[in-house]
Amino acid sequence: MRTSDFDFVFPSSLLAHQPTQERDESKLMIIHRNNQKIEHKLFKELHLYFEEGDTLILNNTKVFPARLFGKKEKTEAKIEVFLLRELDSKDNTWDVLVDPARKVRVGNKLNFGNGLTGEVIDNTTSRGRILQLHFDGNHEELIKKIKKLGKTPLPKYINRLPEKNDEERYQTVYAKKEGSVAAPTAGLHFSKHLLKILEIKGINLVEITLHLGLGSFLPVEVEDISKHKMDSEKCFIKKNTCHIVTHTIQQKKRVCAVGTSSMRAIESSVSSKKYLNPFSGWTNKFIFPPYNFSIANSMITNFHMPKSTLLMMTSAFAGYELLMKAYKIAIQEKYRFYSYGDAMLIL
Repeated sequence: MRTSDFDFVFPSSLLAHQPTQERDESKLMIIHRNNQKIEHKLFKELHLYFEEGDTLILNNTKVFPARLFGKKEKTEAKIEVFLLRELDSKDNTWDVLVDPARKVRVGNKLNFGNGLTGEVIDNTTSRGRILQLHFDGNHEELIKKIKKLGKTPLPKYINRLPEKNDEERYQTVYAKKEGSVAAPTAGLHFSKHLLKILEIKGINLVEITLHLGLGSFLPVEVEDISKHKMDSEKCFIKKNTCHIVTHTIQQKKRVCAVGTSSMRAIESSVSSKKYLNPFSGWTNKFIFPPYNFSIANSMITNFHMPKSTLLMMTSAFAGYELLMKAYKIAIQEKYRFYSYGDAMLIL
């Protein structure tokens, strides 16, 4: 398939700039692959589609306050720095994006305030730089300083500064392992109350960790999607999670990947018998049609941007024609798109 096959137009008014008042009050579209039926529900009704013994796989990554605002030494020009990943904790070097990039060159020094400074030591892409941070303290104190100065890294389409509620709402209620620069957005819809209902029904809630970078959210820029290269992301799957998921598969119950990140993680570590293996490492797995999924037989995901890898993965799971039909209906029914938007459950 071609990248242009995943292009579509929708009103910008459907981009969700704010979360719903309550997490589980977002809309939920139910897509039945077996009979092509589409239902319209609220996310708090999710539990109606799962039974005792089913398993939901949650990504427990936690968003790092990755957005820093500094000034160039001498000129005082304002520079935004997005911390993508730490490269070396010994010399405090980070892979970052800078904006405006034209003003940031190798050798430039940036001041973030409160004793935190940085020096650009290399270029990586048009906007990418290697930044060495300087702070009068140890590495643990440096991380604390970054967290104090850093802002919640909301997606660029949300054209506003982070607000107080973003610190909470741009995290899942089960976020534990810090390391993402973007939220696993399908999980944002779960409230503690809904999780408790699922637990009471006897539904297994297991966790994996996949730390999201920005690569998954960027549009594919090559027409032949097989030539697209995904950025690597760090992933951890524990033995106990694998045991529960394997038992669920053997019992022919429902295994649901909550989000594209959970799906990518579990599909990155599959045994020859089509069971889930423990994993600790990096994955750059890119899932697009056609693709045979090994672990999950259901999936929860948000409504994604045109030509994105997330849309391609969802299409591979739902079926291209059915998913495009669902997106057309979503636009007609005014579903909200992207990170703070509504969700779909694919069965």
